[in-house]
Amino acid sequence: MKFGTVRTDDALGAVLAHSLSAGKLRLKKGRVLDAGDLEALRSADIAEVIAARLEPGDVGEDEAARRLADALNAEEIRAGPASTGRVNLFAECNGLFIADAEKVDRFNRIDPAMTLATIADHQQVASGDMVATIKIIPLAVDGDSLGRALECIALPETMAIRPFRSARVGLLATELPSLKTSVMDKTARLLQERLNASGSTLSKEIRVPHDAEAVGDAISELSQASDIVVAFGASAIVDGEDIIPAGIRRAGGIVEHVGMPVDPGNLLVLAHIGDVPVIGAPGCARSPKENGFDWILARILAGERPGADVIMSMGVGGLLKEIPSRPQPRLSGKAVTQEELPLEIIVLAAGRASRMGAAIADTDQGAPSPHKLLAEFDGVPLIRRSCETAINSKAGAVHVVTGFRGDEMAGALSGLEISLIDNPDYEEGMASSLRRGVSAVGPEATGVLVMLADMPAVETRHLDALIDAFRQSGGNVVIRAASGPVRGNPVILPRETFDAVMRLEGDVGARQIIASAGLDVIDVDIGDAALVDVDTRQAVLDAGGVLKD
Repeated sequence: MKFGTVRTDDALGAVLAHSLSAGKLRLKKGRVLDAGDLEALRSADIAEVIAARLEPGDVGEDEAARRLADALNAEEIRAGPASTGRVNLFAECNGLFIADAEKVDRFNRIDPAMTLATIADHQQVASGDMVATIKIIPLAVDGDSLGRALECIALPETMAIRPFRSARVGLLATELPSLKTSVMDKTARLLQERLNASGSTLSKEIRVPHDAEAVGDAISELSQASDIVVAFGASAIVDGEDIIPAGIRRAGGIVEHVGMPVDPGNLLVLAHIGDVPVIGAPGCARSPKENGFDWILARILAGERPGADVIMSMGVGGLLKEIPSRPQPRLSGKAVTQEELPLEIIVLAAGRASRMGAAIADTDQGAPSPHKLLAEFDGVPLIRRSCETAINSKAGAVHVVTGFRGDEMAGALSGLEISLIDNPDYEEGMASSLRRGVSAVGPEATGVLVMLADMPAVETRHLDALIDAFRQSGGNVVIRAASGPVRGNPVILPRETFDAVMRLEGDVGARQIIASAGLDVIDVDIGDAALVDVDTRQAVLDAGGVLKD
């Protein structure tokens, strides 16, 4: 490939290296220049361009990326379309992402023009999550190098998704007078939330006094009717002879390991009774925040049987968060910058849109009525338009919670870099979607922007204004969109509110959290965009939408 400055008169068939404008015509990087393009360039007085000319054997960036994606030998992983030399790879099911670092490294050493990047090995993913990306750096690659890369990426088990298996999970909880019943109820609810991704169920819960004999009897009973047993002690497990491990042994179990180099999650016990894994959960597993318990549970649900060697190899990457209440030895005292306040977005799109009539099937026609989120604005379904607005903002990951007519929503979002979360309990109200969305937020996020999918006037600049206000305030306030004195949506909730979100029930949203959190609330005026939603057919039409059957 020859790369460099080319006279416009000589650029026919060359590949444009950088996007540029020629009058009203926008020519994008990677475009193969034709006679019409050259005429537009001349009319705009552009005498030369930076471009590449492919030589025999060279393969263009998109074609090379596409061939590599087609050759990838990876179970439960699908490829998106090739664009600007990139193909993103997505999980096709909920499960555990597995990558062979040696094979990925071998691929990346073939030619720096071709790169393969993945998320961390053994990371839990949801269907639709992006797990890897293939990127061609220059505008074309040498055919011989591409051939070697194709052979390498076709090797089995370079990467895969290990699907979760549905399991019956038994829960043991011990009681002490100091432990509130409400805390135990929340623990059971959060455990079920953790199990939802695998389709598993909390099949039975037993609560007993905090002594080894009662624990042993309960674990013995649960192990006979469960695929996995999880034990929560009313006090922390601090020794291999403590109440939970002692009870496991009384039940005939074998305690494989006590403790793990993951924080939060240090105080975990791993055991088994026959073929049934038993996890003595650390206290941090009572919180929805990621911790070492999640890592072990995910591996077991994916069909693995982690042992002591696996646990003790988790130290690199095992420091999951800073804990403000423990400023030493881990808190350095360094000032936090705005860039160190990562934020994620939840787009709520699970409701029935009942005011549209979308929940009522036409018994004569056999088809549902139009759904507001599938109405097109400028030729784009509203749900996709809303998600693109979120993706283009200053926030990080975008999580989309769907429910009613979820398959159609997923189809409208095909190819977008989002985390798609199904909420089968959407009929319970907005709170169920908020809980699922917050459960998906990464441990590094300092807050979450909650966005309703049916607000077509909200633009990326509006979201960025909210995000800027959140970061400038230090990340421990509620940010709310407004139109003058009238409060609206979206809102940003700091991480401090997440536990309260996980306790929400029914058809209530962030308003209740804002009222009870006791945090400062900053209103950001984004004009009428904060108030315009489309709950009815007429509202869709008034906002410029086109209803689709």
